[in-house]
Amino acid sequence: MSQSIAPLDPPTRVLLGPGPSDPAPGVLSALARPTLGHLDPAFIAIMDELCAMLRSAFRTQNELTLPVSGTGSAGMEACVVNVVEPGDAVLVGVNGVFGKRLCEVARRAGAEVTACEGEWGRALQAQDVRRAAQGRPYKLVCAVHAETSTGARTDIAALRPVADELGALLLADCVTSLGGLPLELDAWGVDIAYSGTQKCLSCPPGLAPVSFSPRARAALEQRKTPVQSWYLDLSLVGNYWGSERTYHHTAPINMLYGLHEALRIALAEGLEARWQRHERNAHALWAGLEALGLELVVPAEERLTPLTSVRIPAGVDDARVRRFLLDEYSLEIGGGLGPFQGQVWRIGLMGTGSNRRNVELCLAGLSAALRAQGHALLADPLAAAHAAYAG
Repeated sequence: MSQSIAPLDPPTRVLLGPGPSDPAPGVLSALARPTLGHLDPAFIAIMDELCAMLRSAFRTQNELTLPVSGTGSAGMEACVVNVVEPGDAVLVGVNGVFGKRLCEVARRAGAEVTACEGEWGRALQAQDVRRAAQGRPYKLVCAVHAETSTGARTDIAALRPVADELGALLLADCVTSLGGLPLELDAWGVDIAYSGTQKCLSCPPGLAPVSFSPRARAALEQRKTPVQSWYLDLSLVGNYWGSERTYHHTAPINMLYGLHEALRIALAEGLEARWQRHERNAHALWAGLEALGLELVVPAEERLTPLTSVRIPAGVDDARVRRFLLDEYSLEIGGGLGPFQGQVWRIGLMGTGSNRRNVELCLAGLSAALRAQGHALLADPLAAAHAAYAG
């Protein structure tokens, strides 16, 4: 029996939450290019260009730098399970949801996990990580560079000396930082990093860029037990992305087109210019939010520029505000996670979405949503944002 189902026609939204961000128009066009076979010579050339651009974006010379087929959490799992064996000691800095997730992934890989618990909404401090280690050796020290659940930025470079003292590899979650914040894997001494496509690269979710230093790759090659996950085993996946081109799984061809275009756009803009654009728009947003009488969760010196956490004022209904923005402005912002659920809004200005128009739209929408609930505004948020741009 035939069925009449209408073609997909999703609404057009302005995505200013914690991700996904709005894809760049060129990325959407790239996704519609003709599909090739995963061993087609033309596609292999695209793969080589993509890996070279990823190395540039990560600021690394690591040969094992590639996109894992899966979202950012697949990248997290790939980075952990490829170096961790049962019984290995792993130290994880936890100052938000994604630090907790790292702990869980490492435990499931059989690691003995020590969590360095930090304050939510604050950066991890190297001395606290050192104190939590208690001088014992570790296989891996992990931290989240840009904690998406809180909007806090941790100084990853400051953790390299700690990892050295412990004889450990250093792993960094760069899901919200790649393409939006200064990120220097080689200069900072990061051994293992993972990211996602759906944040500051402005590509749909579905791929997870990862990078392994020669030291991390040696740990993979010297392990005594097989990698826990066959699908995420980079000794196998790397043979497909390397010169051998050994079949492992059918690559998501068109998603890789999208990432290729996203990286091309980012590098054409220039990484430093891109970082500065995110910073400029974030400062204007912060000025406008403070004019609304809203409190920003993270201290300015530890704050992410692609993602801002805002405390919800007393008496204001979280869900009503977000629904108002969706219905009246077709605008999405994010709610809180974990202990921040119902306590904060998370506003993302990521990649293509980090622009003046979105700053002004968000501030105008929040003004209207707050007024609708009787919340008094301190000052004109748009005037404050304009002053920040002028300054």
